[in-house]
Amino acid sequence: QVQLVESGGGLVQAGGSLRLSCAASGRTFSSYTMGWFRQAPGKEREFVTAINWSGSRRYYADSVKGRFTISRDTAKNTVGLQMNSLKPEDSAVYYCAAKLGSYSGTATTDYDYWGQGTQVTVSS
Repeated sequence: QVQLVESGGGLVQAGGSLRLSCAASGRTFSSYTMGWFRQAPGKEREFVTAINWSGSRRYYADSVKGRFTISRDTAKNTVGLQMNSLKPEDSAVYYCAAKLGSYSGTATTDYDYWGQGTQVTVSS
């Protein structure tokens, strides 16, 4: 079983930056595809980015491409999300997710484990 805990959320002005972190527990962490999703009030949870177990492949939603960067540190069992040039529409609860095996797509149903989420608010 894998447990995920997000941290690093907060309030930031438009154009600013935040870095989120996801701490994972579980002996098979390195075998998982890791992803970030977000959910704004009244909207469905949407895919943001994902990274494979080696860190050699990264996937981004068009809305964040060029602004967000996902990374992972297998030694520390953590996954990071560097968010730059933030926009008010980036405001959401951000969730860390883990999928056993290779990247298979952007659907929430593809992922097996979820963190509790961390709030990101971007003001104008």
